Amino acid sequence: LTDVYSSSPALGRYFRSAQVYHSNASATVFYQLDFTVPPSTEGFMENTMSPDFIRNVLRQNIYDED
Repeated sequence: LTDVYSSSPALGRYFRSAQVYHSNASATVFYQLDFTVPPSTEGFMENTMSPDFIRNVLRQNIYDED
């Protein structure tokens, strides 16, 4: 995850760290991403930092590796 987000043209400058938490009881993995948010910029949180956008950066990386 660190490589994916730190090299992202859209999110790389804001990315700080990633933590991955495994669950031994199931195939579930939880992760926490930390970003530095710039001073208030109109639409930044709603667009660039939306959960869908962040998820799609990871999804695109997975597709690109295929």
